[in-house]
Amino acid sequence: MATTSFAGAPASPASGPSIFEPTNAGSTEQFRASYDAKPFEFHHGLTTSNPLFNLAAIRRLLDVPEVKNSIAYDATDVRVDQRWETISKIKPPIEEVFDQIATSRGWIMMRFVHRVPEYRAILDACLNEVRRLSGHDINQDEKSREAIIFVTSPNRVTPYHIDRECNFLMQVMGEKVINVFDRNDKEVVTERELETYWSKDNNAGVYKPQFQDRAFVRTMRPGTGVHIPVNFPHWVRNLDNVSISLSISYQYKDWKRKNVYQANYYLRKMGLNPTPPGQSPVLDYTKRVVIEAVLRTKRIIKPKK
Repeated sequence: MATTSFAGAPASPASGPSIFEPTNAGSTEQFRASYDAKPFEFHHGLTTSNPLFNLAAIRRLLDVPEVKNSIAYDATDVRVDQRWETISKIKPPIEEVFDQIATSRGWIMMRFVHRVPEYRAILDACLNEVRRLSGHDINQDEKSREAIIFVTSPNRVTPYHIDRECNFLMQVMGEKVINVFDRNDKEVVTERELETYWSKDNNAGVYKPQFQDRAFVRTMRPGTGVHIPVNFPHWVRNLDNVSISLSISYQYKDWKRKNVYQANYYLRKMGLNPTPPGQSPVLDYTKRVVIEAVLRTKRIIKPKK
């Protein structure tokens, strides 16, 4: 796919921004133990002093078709437990929401910013650092990688949700409070929710306020970040300031989780109680093979329009 560069934008440093070990440990061993297993804080080198991450530079991304055409946004108050599809679809133009971000009650998710080479360099540098610290060969295991910029109005809430990405969320400007829950706590997130999420509904996660005290809670400030493992539910409350955050993430290939959860979804519909992923390598392998065969058959026999 074609990329768009910022004419005259400074090149990113060859080394890229730094991602360090968890702040409560300070060791590569701790990073490896926590990676995609539990949330942790880290430090990074991105702030608004970087000319790619002030509001004026980010505003210019609205002129990049590959980015603008993939922006998700709204401009209204939302609740922690609100489903995305119930958020008002009535909203001003994106330019208006961005230009009035201090008062517009806006939430702006700018996807695919890595299609601009300067941001792609940052994405790659960060994931190279993650690979070094985690010991995990991302290049062999990834389905895709992505850089996303979030711009948010003061006091705005991002509702509780589940993501499929292994995510490093970095705070660049402003402060916000993030709440991350454990995907392994089956009172907080059930197997049925995860099966439904991977099979048909990105909003399958259900916020359970009675378990709020189980969340990993951190106030994110410029220069700090939080690692969010795959399928760890989370929600965010912006403080009384405009916030800029950068999400550096990648998706595993489908066999890692998606295919097994999809198989379990259909087994449960048949009245069975399937074994969760990770408990039986033989069962997981069988489910992956069956699901891949079914999906391959569907693609072959898909009727022509």
